[in-house]
Amino acid sequence: MAGVTAPVRVLIVDDDALVRAGLTMMLDGAAGICVVGEVGDGTDVPAAVDALAPDVVLMDLRMPRVDGIAATRRLRARTKPPEVVVLTTFDADENVLRALRAGASGFLVKDTPPAELVGAVRRVAAGDPMLSPQVTRRLMDRVATGAGDYERARAALAALSPREHDVVLCVARGRANAEIAAELGMGVATVKAHVSHILTKLDLENRTQIALLAHDADLI
Repeated sequence: MAGVTAPVRVLIVDDDALVRAGLTMMLDGAAGICVVGEVGDGTDVPAAVDALAPDVVLMDLRMPRVDGIAATRRLRARTKPPEVVVLTTFDADENVLRALRAGASGFLVKDTPPAELVGAVRRVAAGDPMLSPQVTRRLMDRVATGAGDYERARAALAALSPREHDVVLCVARGRANAEIAAELGMGVATVKAHVSHILTKLDLENRTQIALLAHDADLI
């Protein structure tokens, strides 16, 4: 039927059955979201993704056999992978930054209120940013960026056109596509095309990695 949008398909990955049950309860009742499955370890993620075709994977960071960082890296190396949001008990967990560099689109603490959890899943599925600039800066400050990272980031960004550079700054500030379009005076479709070109040029996975690169280069 015209105008009907398919629900966002979510896979939950956590070694705690109670956490999985709680997340399922919060998400499955939300309009436009469908929890298609649950698994208890990163080793089970590839088969579950093949069988269930989720749009978004909620990925626990700490699991006994294959942790969330390794599972995220393997998942994001696939062709057309689902988006990944990592789950953590503490928002100051330094492993969050490693997961973001591995390709995760954002992170949530496990006691996130239901409305925020639902909103985060919807944003990530739509390709919009999930991390605020303040959260990104706090994470970066916890793991100091070395001079080599700064130089590599600056060299990478030098390959971009001035307009692409403007888009990178907006992405790093947490702007959504519509906000970037209004700020830079271009259409939303043009913004999406610029973001796609930037990801290709810089060999990055998602907008979060664009923001991290901008922070490495000390642009924000």
